[in-house]
Amino acid sequence: MRILVTNDDGIYSPGIAALAKVASKFGEVRVVAPDVEQSSMGHAVTHSRPLSYKKSPIEFPGIEAYRVNGTPADCVALGTHLWNNTDVVLSGINMGPNLGNGMWHSGTLAAAKQAVLLGIKGIALSTPVGKTEPNFDLLAPFVEKTLSMLLEKNELSLYNVNFPPDPQEIKWTRQSVRLYDGTIIPGTDPMGRKHYWFTVTPLEPAEEGTDRWAVENNFVSITPLRLDLTNEEELKRVQQTQQV
Repeated sequence: MRILVTNDDGIYSPGIAALAKVASKFGEVRVVAPDVEQSSMGHAVTHSRPLSYKKSPIEFPGIEAYRVNGTPADCVALGTHLWNNTDVVLSGINMGPNLGNGMWHSGTLAAAKQAVLLGIKGIALSTPVGKTEPNFDLLAPFVEKTLSMLLEKNELSLYNVNFPPDPQEIKWTRQSVRLYDGTIIPGTDPMGRKHYWFTVTPLEPAEEGTDRWAVENNFVSITPLRLDLTNEEELKRVQQTQQV
């Protein structure tokens, strides 16, 4: 099995090193990641300048690794072009959760989506970050178990996986869709110039069976996704109205 590993935190992230290490138990791994952090870039692609890649400045033992001057989606497009017959793209392990509405702007998930757009299975993996780095050694057995479950499925699929800091077991979940309070926090830089931070806070508690609920209760969350955003109920309602 040929496994392409990428992320949105950049080539220097300890999360991508941890994921590549576990992934190497399942097949031949190649790392292709952004040369700088690209968090919350969503599904941005570079079209106004050429892309290039260079050998990674840090070592991934036994694994070829490269950095790209582009977005996570760019890395998947370029990586799968240069490495034919890629079987699966793994994106992560992201330093921070990608839950609920956060999926809309996640660069981590965008890399997995780009894989599926190219006809390749895509799996995004994330974990919350506190004042210290995640304990990737603690997460490793759950990462391995999750990959074992998802890689054995042969169909073209898209999965979003989130690991709590201290996982207990794995749950299949749905996306938590709740309204968020968008907050702008003003500040001032050392030169006295104004700047602003954008942050969001959920307005409602997580409902049981969702990705947010699972992680809040120390479960690994696996959410199967699809690229089709069609509102089926609205479409059906409109079509029935037009037929009257």
